[in-house]
Amino acid sequence: MTLPAGAGAGTPVAAPTPSPIELERRLWRRQRGRRSVVVSVASTLVVLAIAYFGVVNTPGWAAVQQSFFDPGVAASTFPDILLGLWLNVRILFFASIGVAVLGTVLAVVRGLRSPVFFPLRVLATAYTDLFRGLPLIIVLYLVGFGLPGLGVFPRLPPEFWGTIAIVLTYSSYVAEVLRAGMEAVHPSQRLAARSLGLSHTQTLRLVVLPQAIRKVTPALMNDFVSMQKDVGLVSILGAVDAVRSAQIAQAETYNFTPYLVAGLLFVVISLPLIRVTDAIARRQQRREQIGGTV
Repeated sequence: MTLPAGAGAGTPVAAPTPSPIELERRLWRRQRGRRSVVVSVASTLVVLAIAYFGVVNTPGWAAVQQSFFDPGVAASTFPDILLGLWLNVRILFFASIGVAVLGTVLAVVRGLRSPVFFPLRVLATAYTDLFRGLPLIIVLYLVGFGLPGLGVFPRLPPEFWGTIAIVLTYSSYVAEVLRAGMEAVHPSQRLAARSLGLSHTQTLRLVVLPQAIRKVTPALMNDFVSMQKDVGLVSILGAVDAVRSAQIAQAETYNFTPYLVAGLLFVVISLPLIRVTDAIARRQQRREQIGGTV
């Protein structure tokens, strides 16, 4: 780069001044951005106003408001429901670890090509087909009431069996997502790793799995969001979580507002991950559009 006349090596070079055309373009972009924001806010307010007046003017709104939107009932039942939500969070934590481990093992087993692993591939395929087809509520009944009935396990709390049922069900979903990601990795990646002297296990651990997880991260996070909601089903086994706490409060108050409170709490804990999932999906889309490596 040629320095301006009279400028030494340590002399800072002034940034170039934008041309009048560029300044005009920047002004137009700012004006268009402000106009877009105003239009978006106005249209949103109009839609909300139409929805609000359309609902409150229905004949049964007064009864629905009293049954589902009672502020007094919400305030009095909120502490117990929040305490029950802490149980859901603990179940979600341990279930996520179990799903990650078991789902990865299933995906790896289904990807084995050697004939000696054929029985394992068949078992893994049967497992994923079975638990992807069974509704979670049926698995909860089978695990929560069937396994303790065998008499070979010590007495364990219902949240333990609920966690096992969630792990069994969601591991099948995660395994298929991971397997799709592993198969999406180009075969040349495996061949290049093996030509560098990596073993099959090292190739899988250092080359294939990192790329596969990166490809299917949005899908995996969507499964995690679904699991966040489904942990509320452990209440059918008797665990006093947020949903069961809401059910108890509803029986005491003869009001359905506690269910609304529990639902809103689940939404609150799900929103951050939903936004992160959307951000990751947008980033990957931009990388693909500019030709970046995904």
